[in-house]
Amino acid sequence: MKYVIGLDYGSDSARAIVVNAATGETLATAVKYYSRWQKGLYCNPAINQYRQHPLDYIEALEISVKEALAQCPAGTAENVVGIAFDTTGSTPAFTDANGTPLALLPEFAENPNAMFVLWKDHTAIKEAAEINEACQKSDVDYSAYEGGIYSSEWFWAKALHVLRQDEAVRAKAYSIVEYCEWLPALITGVNKSDDIVRSRCACGHKAMWHEKWGGLPPEEFLTSIDPVLAGFRARLFDKTETADKPVGHLSEEWAKRLGLTTNVVVAGGAFDCHMGAVGAGVTPHTFVRVIGTSTCDVMVADYEEIGDNLIKGICGQVDGSVIPGMVGLEAGQSGFGDIYAWFKRVLEFPLHNIIGQSTLIDDNLKAQLIEEAADRIIPALTVEAEKIPISESTIIATDWMNGRRTPDANQLLKGTITGLTLSSTAPRIFRALVEATAFGSKAIVDRFRNEGVRIDNVIGIGGIALKSPFVMQTLSDVLNMPIKVCRTDQACALGAAMFAATAAGVYNKVEEAQAAMSSGFADEYQPNPQNAVAYQEIYDNYLKLGQFTEKELFS
Repeated sequence: MKYVIGLDYGSDSARAIVVNAATGETLATAVKYYSRWQKGLYCNPAINQYRQHPLDYIEALEISVKEALAQCPAGTAENVVGIAFDTTGSTPAFTDANGTPLALLPEFAENPNAMFVLWKDHTAIKEAAEINEACQKSDVDYSAYEGGIYSSEWFWAKALHVLRQDEAVRAKAYSIVEYCEWLPALITGVNKSDDIVRSRCACGHKAMWHEKWGGLPPEEFLTSIDPVLAGFRARLFDKTETADKPVGHLSEEWAKRLGLTTNVVVAGGAFDCHMGAVGAGVTPHTFVRVIGTSTCDVMVADYEEIGDNLIKGICGQVDGSVIPGMVGLEAGQSGFGDIYAWFKRVLEFPLHNIIGQSTLIDDNLKAQLIEEAADRIIPALTVEAEKIPISESTIIATDWMNGRRTPDANQLLKGTITGLTLSSTAPRIFRALVEATAFGSKAIVDRFRNEGVRIDNVIGIGGIALKSPFVMQTLSDVLNMPIKVCRTDQACALGAAMFAATAAGVYNKVEEAQAAMSSGFADEYQPNPQNAVAYQEIYDNYLKLGQFTEKELFS
């Protein structure tokens, strides 16, 4: 028996799964939440600052792998042949010449600017606008293969923002590394920044890397935006690699720390949604939705189908970023589950601020009551929202509470809700928010189709896809398409395991690993034809509200 380990690093936690490389059977799963992140350290939601300490990642790696292996039969660890990571992104950090993230150096241990800048950090809106302006003025549009609009969520905007903000980081920084590149480098013992294997997925989608112009944008372009970027181009990289290729073997130190052998092959890293799409079984003309706090939508296309077509307003089209030998396409929404969580927090106000201060019950009972009520808010809203006929859905919302990722990135946008009356209830508002997230999804599908990309199938993965029939049925009705739901709740980690198996030589290519290791589907939602017709009219109003919001309020 040969086993592989897939590691999925999400926004809040990391999960490790141990998988039979021949069958895809998951032997064990372990999850470790980031302790510093849970405390809200290094973050400032008021300014959309979200930073994560690399120690959170290291601790999660060691604990989750060891806990997962402890659940497996004796002898499993000795037969692990490969390991692979997927992570959030773009989540970059500055490093020294050794490739060490600055936050791991004593003098930067508590400096948020020396940490990984999480994907949803939107502090670099100004910098993104300047990059877009430079691309428009340049003879070469270096954002062309990233949808033509550079986002504040991406590599260069975040790097520029931090360099401007922090003189100490600027003085010490040698290079920049993406989260999904650093973890493989860490466990293979890389001790030189120049030796880090760079991810085709991360660099192509977020750093304006493309072979057409020799890799990253040239030094002259970068320094025309701001001289503080001088020198980084030369200290970064020219080449990138797809994630099916090994980057090395587990170092002696990490083999010992994880309870594995140095024979373990470490695969290249990629973003969570891209490996998740592979884990879900992505093929050409299949639209895979990774549905969580935000969404990431991933497709693959043959070279002949894409040709020279540049798809506008998405998050990139990159050769080999999902499956080597195909063009990977990415889109997504900056907020999905986060929007429901926001509304839940709004409704929790009386729990914490009224019941929490009550003198009628003791503190222990108050805590239990608040916890129970908070846990029941979303399920109760769902039950009541499902009862509301579509014809009575008079409230319309946009899904831009965290800005808009696609189509056409604009992180300056804010959410809007209209159509409220004195009879509007919490379930009616919740239903409108669910419909808004579905409408945002339809806008993405429509953009792909309008740009000539064929979509025949939809696959949903992630917690919401498995746990919320109401959300998924609404999405199916709005898209007017069937949606299959991946059976495993760890599709991203399973995708990473497929790459681990390929890199370790168990399979010759990723498609073979997919065929052997797929988990199949747990459910399939069929659109209600009447609902689909009704939602088209509401969707038209959603578009009108969006146009007004963007033009009149946040232009």
